[in-house]
Amino acid sequence: MLILPVNHEQCSSDFACAQAGCPVCLNALLAQHDRLVFWFARRQYPGQADYADLIQEGRIGLWQAILHYDPGRGLRFSTLAGKAIRHRIWNAVARASKLEGWLEGKGGGDSLAEIIAAWQAEQIRQAVQEELAYLPERMRQVIELAYGLEGQERISLAEIGRQLGLSRERVRQVRNDALVLLRLPALSLRLRSLSEQTSRPAYRHALSLNRAWLRRRRVSR
Repeated sequence: MLILPVNHEQCSSDFACAQAGCPVCLNALLAQHDRLVFWFARRQYPGQADYADLIQEGRIGLWQAILHYDPGRGLRFSTLAGKAIRHRIWNAVARASKLEGWLEGKGGGDSLAEIIAAWQAEQIRQAVQEELAYLPERMRQVIELAYGLEGQERISLAEIGRQLGLSRERVRQVRNDALVLLRLPALSLRLRSLSEQTSRPAYRHALSLNRAWLRRRRVSR
């Protein structure tokens, strides 16, 4: 099969682009999901194989998952990648242990679903923090307090106002202004991808929320 070079600037889908032979998209996807390899290597292997070898095997599984992933089938990429990574890692452990039936008898660690869920939660937390870093300090504070981020409890807008020396209505305005920025595609792309909110209806809904708030802001002035 002939694989033609791809102009990365014209890519509309990272997976399709990587599968077409674009090294930029392939490397970006490998780097984006590399943490999942480490999650499996740390939690699933009981020391029977060299750790560096398991990381390499896991990355091979991740690479294979990228090349075979079809978004149209409705399966999360992390689920497919998790299976491929675990398969490579456990095969490496089995070869190193050379004990028939060892995996069934001594295989410990978390389940596939638990590992993927923990990894996704960590990825989403990081994506949220990356988005918040672009906000002005006051906006970031209001969002963190209003939504209970970083282990904090959610508090009311009135209480946020008391802490920051603002009226409840002003806190509400700051919160909504921040949400307008956070919904912008340039900032929300990674979080939307992790949350599977990249469809056109999802973008239209976000745009309608932004437009509605901006109209209200203009009227209130």
